Amino acid sequence: MDIIDLGVGDPDLPTPPKIIEAMISAVQDPANHRYPSYSGMEDFKAAVAEWYEERFSVGLDPETEVIALIGAKEGIAHISSAFINPGDFALVPTPAYPVYHIGTLFAGGRPYFTPLFKENGFLADLAAIPDEVAKKAKMIWLNYPNNPTAAVADGGFFEEVVEFAHKHKIMVCHDLTYSEIAFDEYKPTSLLEIEGAKDVCIEFHSLSKSFNMTGWRIGFATGNKEAVRGLSLIKSNVDSGLFQAIQIAGTIALRADKESILEIKEIYARRRDIMVKGLRDAGFRVTPPKATFYLWVPVPHPSTSMDLATRLLTEAGVVVTPGNGFGYPGEGYIRLALTQDENRLLEATERIKNIRL
Repeated sequence: MDIIDLGVGDPDLPTPPKIIEAMISAVQDPANHRYPSYSGMEDFKAAVAEWYEERFSVGLDPETEVIALIGAKEGIAHISSAFINPGDFALVPTPAYPVYHIGTLFAGGRPYFTPLFKENGFLADLAAIPDEVAKKAKMIWLNYPNNPTAAVADGGFFEEVVEFAHKHKIMVCHDLTYSEIAFDEYKPTSLLEIEGAKDVCIEFHSLSKSFNMTGWRIGFATGNKEAVRGLSLIKSNVDSGLFQAIQIAGTIALRADKESILEIKEIYARRRDIMVKGLRDAGFRVTPPKATFYLWVPVPHPSTSMDLATRLLTEAGVVVTPGNGFGYPGEGYIRLALTQDENRLLEATERIKNIRL
């Protein structure tokens, strides 16, 4: 069977030529063949700080408030080892990217799951977290724009998070990976824009989605100096830094290739509109997302997430991700990734229409 894979959030688009050209030149320089700095090249970290200033009006010290990562996933997985002791709680959203709670478990911590429900805009309900749990918690995880729900958060919610973190002396770990994949003039916010956030927050970002660089493994973390330092200490014992040629290419991406982000956003916006229309024509209730390249689609009753995902695969040859794979509140949803070209997405919607819901 011809399979159309909408299951994995891996961009099908190529890395922009300007970045590839910078990489080719950097690879040919023997100076880049040696061990790199654990925390990142000065020029790359400076480019990150410049990008944050331009994009979010957030000032960062490149030396103490920025660290290069071998992809955001690596930093997300390692931060718990720096700050979680056995028995400590981490407040983890569900449904969510699984690495938040897996990193907690690796450090011997205890994930306390904060469910994300449609009724609350898929935002964490901070008031529902028991005080005795908050007192034992070392960190809280957030991810907006959100994977898998595609939900977004505004400044008001982020202000509540910062207040909550100050009150309970909790570190906020914010995954901002999808900040540049946004539509309809919506511009996602950095948590670091909020007053007092830098006292409690570390923010993770990646070039994977913004510049189609998933295989390159390049990201960074920014924010609170102690959080960045703690992560750096862990990394100095488990890896030898990010290949300098990739950092040089990433520097070009951040400083000189902003037009590519606009082109990529336009492509995903067209794909979103194709899939939303096609799924609605097929009988699904779909809310067009403001950001990310995911659709979080309710499963028609009485099917389960797994039932529908199985039928779409076996009867239509379309791969989607069952929502319960991201945590129990994801039951009743499927996630579709817009990581196929427009013709394939049209083909997918036509196949889906032939299935009786």
